[in-house]
Amino acid sequence: MKRPFDIAMAAVLLLATAPIMLLAALLVRVTFGRPLLFRQVRPGRNAVPFTILKFRTMREASDDAGRTRPDAARLTATGRFLRSTSIDELPELWNVLKGEMSMVGPRPLLVEYLPLYTPEQARRHLVRPGLTGLAQVSGRNAVSWPERLALDVWYVDHQSMWLDLAILVRTVMAVLARRGISAEGEATMPRFTGTRAPRDSRGV
Repeated sequence: MKRPFDIAMAAVLLLATAPIMLLAALLVRVTFGRPLLFRQVRPGRNAVPFTILKFRTMREASDDAGRTRPDAARLTATGRFLRSTSIDELPELWNVLKGEMSMVGPRPLLVEYLPLYTPEQARRHLVRPGLTGLAQVSGRNAVSWPERLALDVWYVDHQSMWLDLAILVRTVMAVLARRGISAEGEATMPRFTGTRAPRDSRGV
């Protein structure tokens, strides 16, 4: 039932949120210019790559001197609003309709993170990535990387329609409350650098 549910939900939400997306597109056009959408290759189910779609929330990555700007310098007031309300994620409904994503599942992260996962953490790719997920309703970007990835794997092992429905309801509540938009001391979320194995008593 998961795939038919995804198709139905994505189609209904694409129609229902069309006016919101039109206003968001106009806001992005005025603030950032073109392109309106942020496109990036992400790993999907079984780590098969696909192109994720979002509304732009940041300025260009480099300044006039070619230096990479930090997220805090690139994120504008418009971008913060789109992120805090999750409006920037609405174009991903098209990814859901195409079968590249699901309504609920582990969020699709960066391709460059793939070699950094432990074998256990890599199991997050056994299912389609989600528009929302257990980690998102458990603290969003405020959750640490080890906790976030553990929640993703827990979802893979316990997925059900009832769990998906519960996560969707909690997602609406989290968006309305605007909780966990960024990690402490960060504009968004710090980069994942891998999970180090704990040292033994000899410090090895």
